[in-house]
Amino acid sequence: MPLNLKNKYITRYKTPYIPIMNTIATLYNETPDIFKDKSLPQILSFAGDRKLKDGNTTSSEFRNLLDIVQPNILFEFANYCLSNPFENSGLALQDIVNQIGKRLNFDVEYGLYKGKKNSIGFDGIWTTKDGYNIIIEVKTTDYIRINLSESVAKYRSALIDAGKIDKENSSILIVVGREDTGDLESQVRGSRYAWNIRIISTDALIQLLKLKETFNDAKTILQITELLKPREYTRVDKLIDLIFETSKDLQLDDIDTVETPSLSPTKKEKAIPVNFYLDCIHKIQNHLKQQLIKQTKITYTTKDNSLCVMCTISRNHNTTDKQGRFWFAFHPHQQKMLEEYPTAYVAFGCGDSQKTLLIPYALFGPLVKNMWTTEKENRMYWHVIINYKNDKFLLSQPKTTDHNPVDITEYLI
Repeated sequence: MPLNLKNKYITRYKTPYIPIMNTIATLYNETPDIFKDKSLPQILSFAGDRKLKDGNTTSSEFRNLLDIVQPNILFEFANYCLSNPFENSGLALQDIVNQIGKRLNFDVEYGLYKGKKNSIGFDGIWTTKDGYNIIIEVKTTDYIRINLSESVAKYRSALIDAGKIDKENSSILIVVGREDTGDLESQVRGSRYAWNIRIISTDALIQLLKLKETFNDAKTILQITELLKPREYTRVDKLIDLIFETSKDLQLDDIDTVETPSLSPTKKEKAIPVNFYLDCIHKIQNHLKQQLIKQTKITYTTKDNSLCVMCTISRNHNTTDKQGRFWFAFHPHQQKMLEEYPTAYVAFGCGDSQKTLLIPYALFGPLVKNMWTTEKENRMYWHVIINYKNDKFLLSQPKTTDHNPVDITEYLI
Protein backbone atom coordinates (compact mmCIF):
# COMPACT_ATOMS: atom_id res chain seq x y z
CA MET A 1 0.00 0.00 0.00
CA PRO A 2 1.53 3.39 -0.92
CA LEU A 3 2.47 5.65 1.96
CA ASN A 4 -0.18 8.33 2.34
CA LEU A 5 -0.11 10.56 5.40
CA LYS A 6 -3.82 11.23 4.98
CA ASN A 7 -4.44 7.53 5.31
CA LYS A 8 -4.87 6.44 8.91
CA TYR A 9 -2.91 3.21 8.52
CA ILE A 10 0.33 1.91 7.05
CA THR A 11 2.07 -1.47 7.10
CA ARG A 12 5.56 -2.26 8.28
CA TYR A 13 7.32 -5.60 7.88
CA LYS A 14 4.12 -7.46 6.98
CA THR A 15 2.52 -6.61 10.32
CA PRO A 16 -1.16 -5.66 10.73
CA TYR A 17 -2.07 -2.05 10.03
CA ILE A 18 -1.40 0.34 12.89
CA PRO A 19 -2.13 4.06 13.31
CA ILE A 20 0.82 6.04 11.95
CA MET A 21 0.54 8.97 14.34
CA ASN A 22 0.28 6.90 17.52
CA THR A 23 3.29 6.12 19.69
CA ILE A 24 3.78 2.53 20.82
CA ALA A 25 2.84 3.58 24.36
CA THR A 26 -0.44 5.06 23.10
CA LEU A 27 -1.17 1.90 21.13
CA TYR A 28 -0.58 -0.24 24.21
CA ASN A 29 -2.71 2.06 26.35
CA GLU A 30 -5.63 1.90 23.96
CA THR A 31 -5.33 -1.79 23.05
CA PRO A 32 -3.12 -3.73 25.51
CA ASP A 33 -3.26 -6.90 23.37
CA ILE A 34 -1.99 -5.19 20.22
CA PHE A 35 1.57 -6.43 20.79
CA LYS A 36 0.56 -9.82 22.16
CA ASP A 37 1.98 -11.79 19.22
CA LYS A 38 4.76 -9.36 18.34
CA SER A 39 8.45 -9.83 19.04
CA LEU A 40 10.42 -7.00 20.65
CA PRO A 41 12.16 -6.08 17.35
CA GLN A 42 8.75 -5.84 15.68
CA ILE A 43 7.48 -3.55 18.43
CA LEU A 44 10.55 -1.32 18.08
CA SER A 45 9.95 -1.17 14.33
CA PHE A 46 6.74 0.76 15.08
CA ALA A 47 8.67 3.48 16.94
CA GLY A 48 10.44 6.48 15.43
CA ASP A 49 13.16 5.50 12.95
CA ARG A 50 13.17 1.95 14.37
CA LYS A 51 16.65 2.16 15.90
CA LEU A 52 17.61 2.96 19.49
CA LYS A 53 19.95 5.94 19.60
CA ASP A 54 20.75 8.43 22.31
CA GLY A 55 18.10 11.14 22.41
CA ASN A 56 16.04 9.92 19.45
CA THR A 57 12.29 9.33 19.16
CA THR A 58 12.59 5.54 19.16
CA SER A 59 14.36 5.64 22.52
CA SER A 60 11.79 8.03 23.99
CA GLU A 61 8.85 5.94 22.74
CA PHE A 62 10.37 2.69 24.00
CA ARG A 63 11.05 4.09 27.47
CA ASN A 64 7.52 5.48 27.65
CA LEU A 65 6.18 2.04 26.74
CA LEU A 66 8.31 0.39 29.44
CA ASP A 67 6.86 2.84 31.96
CA ILE A 68 3.34 1.46 31.49
CA VAL A 69 3.57 -2.22 30.52
CA GLN A 70 2.57 -4.81 33.09
CA PRO A 71 5.45 -6.64 34.84
CA ASN A 72 5.02 -9.92 32.94
CA ILE A 73 5.57 -8.10 29.62
CA LEU A 74 8.67 -6.40 31.02
CA PHE A 75 10.06 -9.82 31.97
CA GLU A 76 9.24 -11.21 28.51
CA PHE A 77 11.13 -8.32 26.91
CA ALA A 78 14.20 -8.99 29.07
CA ASN A 79 14.20 -12.70 28.29
CA TYR A 80 13.80 -12.00 24.57
CA CYS A 81 16.87 -9.74 24.57
CA LEU A 82 18.94 -12.49 26.16
CA SER A 83 17.56 -15.47 24.24
CA ASN A 84 17.17 -13.88 20.80
CA PRO A 85 19.92 -11.28 20.26
CA PHE A 86 19.08 -8.65 17.65
CA GLU A 87 20.65 -5.42 16.43
CA ASN A 88 19.59 -3.28 19.40
CA SER A 89 19.13 -6.03 21.99
CA GLY A 90 21.89 -4.80 24.30
CA LEU A 91 20.53 -1.25 24.22
CA ALA A 92 16.97 -2.45 24.78
CA LEU A 93 18.13 -4.56 27.73
CA GLN A 94 19.81 -1.47 29.21
CA ASP A 95 16.48 0.38 29.15
CA ILE A 96 14.64 -2.66 30.56
CA VAL A 97 17.09 -2.98 33.45
CA ASN A 98 16.66 0.72 34.25
CA GLN A 99 12.89 0.24 34.19
CA ILE A 100 13.25 -2.57 36.74
CA GLY A 101 15.21 -0.11 38.87
CA LYS A 102 12.29 2.33 38.68
CA ARG A 103 9.89 -0.37 39.81
CA LEU A 104 12.15 -1.23 42.72
CA ASN A 105 11.46 2.35 43.88
CA PHE A 106 14.76 3.87 42.81
CA ASP A 107 14.91 7.30 41.20
CA VAL A 108 16.50 6.40 37.86
CA GLU A 109 18.63 8.49 35.52
CA TYR A 110 19.13 6.86 32.14
CA GLY A 111 22.69 6.74 30.84
CA LEU A 112 24.08 6.73 27.31
CA TYR A 113 23.68 3.84 24.90
CA LYS A 114 27.15 4.53 23.52
CA GLY A 115 30.00 6.55 24.96
CA LYS A 116 30.62 10.07 23.70
CA LYS A 117 33.62 12.33 23.98
CA ASN A 118 33.48 14.49 27.13
CA SER A 119 30.50 12.49 28.44
CA ILE A 120 30.41 10.00 31.30
CA GLY A 121 29.35 6.66 29.86
CA PHE A 122 27.35 5.07 32.66
CA ASP A 123 24.30 2.95 31.77
CA GLY A 124 22.19 4.31 34.60
CA ILE A 125 22.21 5.88 38.05
CA TRP A 126 19.79 4.53 40.65
CA THR A 127 19.20 6.75 43.66
CA THR A 128 17.48 5.73 46.89
CA LYS A 129 15.22 8.02 48.89
CA ASP A 130 18.06 8.65 51.35
CA GLY A 131 20.40 9.80 48.55
CA TYR A 132 22.52 6.69 47.99
CA ASN A 133 23.65 6.31 44.35
CA ILE A 134 24.18 3.04 42.49
CA ILE A 135 26.02 3.26 39.16
CA ILE A 136 24.61 0.68 36.73
CA GLU A 137 26.57 -1.25 34.12
CA VAL A 138 24.57 -3.69 31.94
CA LYS A 139 26.26 -6.60 30.15
CA THR A 140 24.44 -9.17 28.04
CA THR A 141 27.16 -11.72 28.81
CA ASP A 142 30.08 -12.17 31.19
CA TYR A 143 32.23 -13.91 28.56
CA ILE A 144 33.91 -10.62 27.68
CA ARG A 145 36.23 -9.34 30.39
CA ILE A 146 35.56 -5.81 31.58
CA ASN A 147 38.38 -3.33 32.02
CA LEU A 148 37.03 -1.99 35.32
CA SER A 149 39.47 0.89 35.59
CA GLU A 150 38.52 2.11 32.11
CA SER A 151 34.78 1.57 32.35
CA VAL A 152 32.40 1.51 35.28
CA ALA A 153 34.97 2.39 37.97
CA LYS A 154 36.13 5.28 35.80
CA TYR A 155 32.53 6.45 35.39
CA ARG A 156 32.02 6.43 39.15
CA SER A 157 35.21 8.44 39.72
CA ALA A 158 34.19 10.95 37.06
CA LEU A 159 30.75 11.36 38.65
CA ILE A 160 32.39 11.90 42.05
CA ASP A 161 34.80 14.49 40.60
CA ALA A 162 31.87 16.26 38.93
CA GLY A 163 30.07 16.47 42.28
CA LYS A 164 27.16 14.43 40.95
CA ILE A 165 27.54 11.63 43.53
CA ASP A 166 29.30 11.20 46.86
CA LYS A 167 32.21 8.78 47.21
CA GLU A 168 31.08 7.44 50.57
CA ASN A 169 27.46 7.18 49.50
CA SER A 170 27.74 5.38 46.17
CA SER A 171 28.68 2.05 44.61
CA ILE A 172 28.53 0.07 41.37
CA LEU A 173 26.09 -2.64 40.29
CA ILE A 174 26.96 -4.76 37.26
CA VAL A 175 23.90 -6.45 35.77
CA VAL A 176 24.84 -9.49 33.70
CA GLY A 177 22.60 -11.29 31.22
CA ARG A 178 22.52 -14.73 32.80
CA GLU A 179 23.23 -16.38 36.13
CA ASP A 180 26.69 -17.69 35.22
CA THR A 181 28.76 -14.77 36.45
CA GLY A 182 31.73 -16.75 37.79
CA ASP A 183 34.43 -15.21 35.59
CA LEU A 184 33.30 -11.68 36.30
CA GLU A 185 33.05 -12.38 40.03
CA SER A 186 36.66 -13.60 40.05
CA GLN A 187 37.76 -10.53 38.14
CA VAL A 188 36.05 -8.18 40.60
CA ARG A 189 37.30 -10.04 43.68
CA GLY A 190 40.86 -9.76 42.42
CA SER A 191 40.61 -6.04 41.77
CA ARG A 192 40.95 -2.99 44.01
CA TYR A 193 37.30 -2.20 43.34
CA ALA A 194 35.93 -5.27 45.13
CA TRP A 195 34.45 -3.24 48.01
CA ASN A 196 32.59 -0.92 45.65
CA ILE A 197 31.01 -3.40 43.25
CA ARG A 198 28.11 -5.83 43.36
CA ILE A 199 27.11 -8.22 40.56
CA ILE A 200 23.62 -9.51 39.82
CA SER A 201 22.15 -11.49 36.93
CA THR A 202 19.18 -10.15 35.03
CA ASP A 203 17.21 -13.21 36.15
CA ALA A 204 17.93 -12.45 39.81
CA LEU A 205 16.99 -8.80 39.34
CA ILE A 206 13.68 -9.91 37.84
CA GLN A 207 13.12 -12.26 40.77
CA LEU A 208 13.76 -9.35 43.12
CA LEU A 209 11.03 -7.33 41.40
CA LYS A 210 8.66 -10.32 41.50
CA LEU A 211 9.38 -10.64 45.22
CA LYS A 212 8.67 -6.96 45.74
CA GLU A 213 5.26 -7.37 44.13
CA THR A 214 4.28 -10.03 46.68
CA PHE A 215 4.98 -7.73 49.62
CA ASN A 216 2.59 -5.47 51.44
CA ASP A 217 4.85 -3.10 53.36
CA ALA A 218 7.16 -0.55 51.69
CA LYS A 219 9.57 -0.98 54.62
CA THR A 220 10.23 -4.55 53.53
CA ILE A 221 10.88 -3.41 49.96
CA LEU A 222 13.43 -0.90 51.24
CA GLN A 223 15.21 -3.68 53.13
CA ILE A 224 15.29 -5.86 50.01
CA THR A 225 16.88 -3.16 47.84
CA GLU A 226 19.66 -2.88 50.43
CA LEU A 227 20.93 -6.18 48.99
CA LEU A 228 22.13 -4.30 45.91
CA LYS A 229 24.67 -2.32 47.94
CA PRO A 230 28.12 -3.80 48.67
CA ARG A 231 28.14 -5.24 52.18
CA GLU A 232 30.71 -6.96 54.32
CA TYR A 233 28.87 -9.89 55.85
CA THR A 234 31.27 -11.02 58.56
CA ARG A 235 28.57 -9.64 60.82
CA VAL A 236 25.19 -10.93 59.67
CA ASP A 237 22.86 -8.59 61.59
CA LYS A 238 21.61 -6.91 58.39
CA LEU A 239 20.78 -10.25 56.80
CA ILE A 240 18.90 -11.36 59.91
CA ASP A 241 16.96 -8.06 59.92
CA LEU A 242 16.04 -8.65 56.28
CA ILE A 243 14.80 -12.19 56.93
CA PHE A 244 12.81 -10.99 59.95
CA GLU A 245 11.14 -8.12 58.08
CA THR A 246 10.32 -10.39 55.14
CA SER A 247 8.77 -12.94 57.47
CA LYS A 248 6.64 -10.25 59.14
CA ASP A 249 5.45 -8.98 55.79
CA LEU A 250 4.40 -12.43 54.63
CA GLN A 251 2.48 -12.94 57.87
CA LEU A 252 0.14 -10.13 56.83
CA ASP A 253 -1.33 -12.58 54.33
CA ASP A 254 -2.23 -14.94 57.17
CA ILE A 255 -4.92 -12.62 58.54
CA ASP A 256 -7.72 -14.83 57.28
CA THR A 257 -10.17 -14.75 60.16
CA VAL A 258 -13.10 -12.47 60.91
CA GLU A 259 -12.82 -11.19 64.45
CA THR A 260 -15.41 -8.42 64.57
CA PRO A 261 -17.11 -7.62 67.87
CA SER A 262 -20.41 -8.96 66.55
CA LEU A 263 -18.92 -12.43 66.37
CA SER A 264 -18.09 -14.70 69.23
CA PRO A 265 -14.48 -14.19 70.42
CA THR A 266 -13.80 -17.84 69.73
CA LYS A 267 -15.52 -17.98 66.36
CA LYS A 268 -13.21 -17.77 63.37
CA GLU A 269 -14.16 -18.12 59.74
CA LYS A 270 -11.60 -19.57 57.39
CA ALA A 271 -11.28 -17.49 54.25
CA ILE A 272 -12.52 -18.99 51.01
CA PRO A 273 -10.23 -18.07 48.10
CA VAL A 274 -11.67 -15.47 45.76
CA ASN A 275 -10.29 -14.87 42.29
CA PHE A 276 -11.87 -11.73 40.88
CA TYR A 277 -9.05 -9.38 41.89
CA LEU A 278 -7.76 -8.59 38.38
CA ASP A 279 -11.33 -7.98 37.22
CA CYS A 280 -11.56 -5.28 39.89
CA ILE A 281 -8.28 -3.70 38.72
CA HIS A 282 -9.50 -3.60 35.11
CA LYS A 283 -12.76 -2.03 36.24
CA ILE A 284 -10.88 0.62 38.22
CA GLN A 285 -8.60 1.41 35.27
CA ASN A 286 -11.57 1.88 32.98
CA HIS A 287 -13.33 4.10 35.51
CA LEU A 288 -10.29 6.31 36.14
CA LYS A 289 -9.22 6.17 32.48
CA GLN A 290 -5.69 5.54 33.73
CA GLN A 291 -3.15 2.80 33.06
CA LEU A 292 -2.24 1.39 36.48
CA ILE A 293 1.09 -0.30 37.19
CA LYS A 294 1.46 -2.91 39.91
CA GLN A 295 3.75 -1.81 42.75
CA THR A 296 3.08 -4.24 45.59
CA LYS A 297 0.68 -7.09 46.14
CA ILE A 298 -2.33 -4.79 46.45
CA THR A 299 -1.16 -1.34 45.31
CA TYR A 300 -1.10 0.17 41.83
CA THR A 301 0.07 3.58 40.67
CA THR A 302 0.07 5.67 37.53
CA LYS A 303 3.26 6.10 35.53
CA ASP A 304 4.03 9.48 37.11
CA ASN A 305 3.15 8.35 40.66
CA SER A 306 0.52 11.07 40.92
CA LEU A 307 -2.19 8.55 41.77
CA CYS A 308 -2.25 5.39 43.89
CA VAL A 309 -4.93 2.75 44.32
CA MET A 310 -4.94 0.15 47.09
CA CYS A 311 -7.32 -2.65 46.15
CA THR A 312 -8.40 -5.62 48.25
CA ILE A 313 -11.25 -8.10 47.97
CA SER A 314 -13.52 -10.13 50.24
CA ARG A 315 -16.01 -12.92 49.86
CA ASN A 316 -19.54 -12.48 51.16
CA HIS A 317 -19.68 -13.56 54.81
CA ASN A 318 -23.47 -13.58 54.67
CA THR A 319 -25.55 -16.45 53.36
CA THR A 320 -27.63 -14.56 50.77
CA ASP A 321 -26.88 -12.46 47.71
CA LYS A 322 -29.54 -9.90 48.63
CA GLN A 323 -27.57 -9.02 51.75
CA GLY A 324 -23.86 -8.98 52.24
CA ARG A 325 -21.18 -8.65 54.88
CA PHE A 326 -17.67 -8.04 53.64
CA TRP A 327 -14.54 -7.85 55.78
CA PHE A 328 -11.14 -6.33 55.00
CA ALA A 329 -8.00 -5.57 57.01
CA PHE A 330 -6.40 -2.12 56.75
CA HIS A 331 -2.86 -1.71 58.10
CA PRO A 332 -0.92 1.33 59.40
CA HIS A 333 1.74 0.93 56.70
CA GLN A 334 -1.00 1.12 54.07
CA GLN A 335 -2.32 4.29 55.70
CA LYS A 336 1.15 5.84 55.64
CA MET A 337 1.72 4.87 52.02
CA LEU A 338 -1.58 6.31 50.77
CA GLU A 339 -0.88 9.59 52.54
CA GLU A 340 2.26 10.04 50.44
CA TYR A 341 0.37 10.37 47.14
CA PRO A 342 -1.32 13.55 45.82
CA THR A 343 -4.35 11.46 44.84
CA ALA A 344 -5.15 8.12 46.46
CA TYR A 345 -8.03 5.68 46.56
CA VAL A 346 -8.99 2.59 48.51
CA ALA A 347 -10.90 0.00 46.52
CA PHE A 348 -12.93 -2.85 47.97
CA GLY A 349 -14.20 -5.75 45.87
CA CYS A 350 -17.29 -7.04 47.64
CA GLY A 351 -18.00 -10.60 46.56
CA ASP A 352 -17.35 -9.98 42.85
CA SER A 353 -16.03 -7.28 40.55
CA GLN A 354 -19.54 -5.93 39.89
CA LYS A 355 -19.53 -4.72 43.49
CA THR A 356 -16.30 -2.72 43.41
CA LEU A 357 -16.20 0.39 45.57
CA LEU A 358 -13.59 3.04 44.78
CA ILE A 359 -13.37 5.53 47.65
CA PRO A 360 -11.10 8.61 47.73
CA TYR A 361 -8.63 8.16 50.56
CA ALA A 362 -9.29 11.77 51.59
CA LEU A 363 -12.76 10.59 52.62
CA PHE A 364 -11.84 7.13 53.87
CA GLY A 365 -8.81 8.11 55.99
CA PRO A 366 -10.69 10.08 58.69
CA LEU A 367 -13.16 7.19 59.13
CA VAL A 368 -10.51 4.64 60.11
CA LYS A 369 -10.36 5.82 63.72
CA ASN A 370 -13.97 4.72 64.19
CA MET A 371 -13.29 1.08 63.28
CA TRP A 372 -12.51 -1.88 65.51
CA THR A 373 -8.85 -2.90 65.69
CA THR A 374 -6.83 -6.01 66.43
CA GLU A 375 -3.41 -5.85 68.05
CA LYS A 376 -1.09 -8.82 68.44
CA GLU A 377 2.65 -9.48 68.30
CA ASN A 378 3.60 -5.89 67.47
CA ARG A 379 1.05 -5.79 64.65
CA MET A 380 -2.14 -3.80 64.47
CA TYR A 381 -4.83 -3.50 61.84
CA TRP A 382 -8.29 -1.98 61.48
CA HIS A 383 -11.39 -4.00 60.60
CA VAL A 384 -13.07 -2.53 57.53
CA ILE A 385 -16.59 -3.97 57.56
CA ILE A 386 -18.97 -3.19 54.72
CA ASN A 387 -22.59 -4.32 54.92
CA TYR A 388 -24.80 -4.56 51.86
CA LYS A 389 -28.51 -4.14 52.57
CA ASN A 390 -31.46 -2.74 50.61
CA ASP A 391 -29.16 -1.97 47.66
CA LYS A 392 -26.90 0.15 49.85
CA PHE A 393 -23.28 -0.31 50.90
CA LEU A 394 -22.72 0.77 54.51
CA LEU A 395 -19.29 1.21 56.11
CA SER A 396 -19.36 0.24 59.79
CA GLN A 397 -18.37 2.90 62.33
CA PRO A 398 -18.73 1.04 65.66
CA LYS A 399 -16.66 3.52 67.69
CA THR A 400 -18.84 6.55 67.01
CA THR A 401 -21.33 7.69 69.64
CA ASP A 402 -24.39 6.69 67.62
CA HIS A 403 -22.71 3.71 65.86
CA ASN A 404 -24.30 4.84 62.60
CA PRO A 405 -22.58 3.50 59.47
CA VAL A 406 -21.54 5.69 56.55
CA ASP A 407 -23.37 5.19 53.27
CA ILE A 408 -20.70 4.64 50.59
CA THR A 409 -23.02 3.45 47.81
CA GLU A 410 -22.13 6.43 45.61
CA TYR A 411 -18.60 5.05 45.23
CA LEU A 412 -19.77 1.89 43.48
CA ILE A 413 -18.20 1.82 40.01
